Amino acid sequence: MSKSPFVVSPDWLEQRLSEPGLSILDASWYLPAQNRDPRAEYDAAHIPGAIFYDQDKVADHASGLPHTIPSETDFAQQASSMGVTADDTIVVYDGPGMYTAPRVWWLFRLMGAKKVFVLDGGFDRWKAEGRPVTAEVTKIAPSTFTAKCDMGGVASFDKMRQIVEDGSVQIADARGPGRFSGEEPEPRAGMRSGHMPGARNIPVMSLSQDGELKDLDALKDIFDKAGIDLTKPVVTTCGSGVTAAVITLALQSLGHKDNLLYDGSWSEWGSRADTPVETGKAE
Repeated sequence: MSKSPFVVSPDWLEQRLSEPGLSILDASWYLPAQNRDPRAEYDAAHIPGAIFYDQDKVADHASGLPHTIPSETDFAQQASSMGVTADDTIVVYDGPGMYTAPRVWWLFRLMGAKKVFVLDGGFDRWKAEGRPVTAEVTKIAPSTFTAKCDMGGVASFDKMRQIVEDGSVQIADARGPGRFSGEEPEPRAGMRSGHMPGARNIPVMSLSQDGELKDLDALKDIFDKAGIDLTKPVVTTCGSGVTAAVITLALQSLGHKDNLLYDGSWSEWGSRADTPVETGKAE
């Protein structure tokens, strides 16, 4: 079974914990209903050398939307404050695995970093396997992250509206089936339920097993069954632009290059009164 070139195993990471040029980021984040506090969990235990990456902090707070891409300057300042450089080998993890870490994988790559990976299995598996953890504060060495943002991989609201109108790009939605169909309410207030016309549902949890990204053949099968043609362009979306990156990770793992991520996602689309929304399962 061939695996994604963008993920690393717990064994791989444990063997390299003391290597120079390695930056480890705990990018855990949870919806309120999950009743998990990522910062408190990090303070209690984390992988030795890991820095907490606050998904709510590293964002454009002027956008009025959660988790939107910060400016190059703001991102560079935040990354530098974590001791990360664009030349580092960067390994990102979250609690359950393949949930919120891929968003940070995507964002660092968008900002010019080349060697960025996601930890298979997440921190929950790391702990369960008895691997080293610590509550000690990680010492951060001074660094300078030089950001070079490539917005060519991002779909704006106007671009998304055009895509929905002309059907020029396939839409892959990472939300759960109930939210996609409109049978379940959105977790954020003031949003309509349903999905963008023409969208296909690829629930984020379908792409992994026990926090580990599925092998390439299984990922391809998931896209095929969802009606996504991997020879054509795809835009990924979700609730707030975070778990959409898991689909992006899966696409790029399969060598798919013509893909965008809709940064505003349903937080933007579903909160507006002038956007078309459909309910029910995709045809």
